[in-house]
Amino acid sequence: MKIAALRQHLDRWLFRIGPAEIAPIRLKQRRIFVLPTGSGIAFAVALLVMLLASINYNLSLGYALTFLLGGAGIASMVHAFRNLLGLSISPGRTEPVFCGETAVFRLTLQNPRDERRPALLLRVHDGATSFELPAEDTVVISIPCTTRRRGPLPIGRTVLETRWPLGLIRAWSVFVPELDCLVFPFPEASPPPLPGAAAGQRHGLRSGGSGDDDFAGLRQHRESDSPRHVAWKVLARGGPLLTKEFSGVQGGDVLLNWHDLPSHLDEEARISRLTAWVIAAERAGVAFALVLPGITLPVGRGIKHMHACLRALALHGGRDVPHG
Repeated sequence: MKIAALRQHLDRWLFRIGPAEIAPIRLKQRRIFVLPTGSGIAFAVALLVMLLASINYNLSLGYALTFLLGGAGIASMVHAFRNLLGLSISPGRTEPVFCGETAVFRLTLQNPRDERRPALLLRVHDGATSFELPAEDTVVISIPCTTRRRGPLPIGRTVLETRWPLGLIRAWSVFVPELDCLVFPFPEASPPPLPGAAAGQRHGLRSGGSGDDDFAGLRQHRESDSPRHVAWKVLARGGPLLTKEFSGVQGGDVLLNWHDLPSHLDEEARISRLTAWVIAAERAGVAFALVLPGITLPVGRGIKHMHACLRALALHGGRDVPHG
């Protein structure tokens, strides 16, 4: 944590990194930094040795070779700088993912010059993507990043760099696009079945304990039961009058209530179970409502309703992820 805080402080002071920037972000001269790479430092040391040897032995060809290579090194610095100069960056679109999956950030880069931009690298969090920009063209670059917690994941500190053409010089720019990815909670691996009839009826909802999908067992017959659900084979063998019960829930509404969960579950465990239930209810085609502390989502069904519920679960408790 101390290292991350120190890096953020250095970013704000050295690279003037602050809140997310308004698009498009244009790389001007003052935003591009240039330093030698490890190979560049070794190259400079070799040139110094060659220069000292040429001076010591008064080698004319040694001087020529030293200054020729030195000029090539300086020229590579200019080319690396120009490889980034004038680029324009805009945030693209990100799709929500579940915690533990790979988030994909998309950035749109525009090259206004009539020269291609080779050997570029975009780095975000722990992800990186290499690419090149054709002349006078616009491309969308995808950068994959791992997710470790629910909530909004901002793209944060983004680095665009190049070591073209000789690998001796690293030119880079640091910026913060206005872009984030919503990370849904990780669903419980083996959740219990969707809430039964008692939980739904307490809140005026019909539960999904009597649908028409998979056979779940037998129960005592009620006068309101359909004759086609009566266990006639059991009755024919001299057994009591029973009704077949099914586990489908297509005919009723389900209430997913935070307050009805077992008390031994902590906050994240409750969110994980509700997430699994939301997914299960959507797959079963069930209309469901979601009740969280401070927020209630009414009965609905479909992908939009599921995403709204997952978003509410992801943002529960004001969960956020600090900028990288």
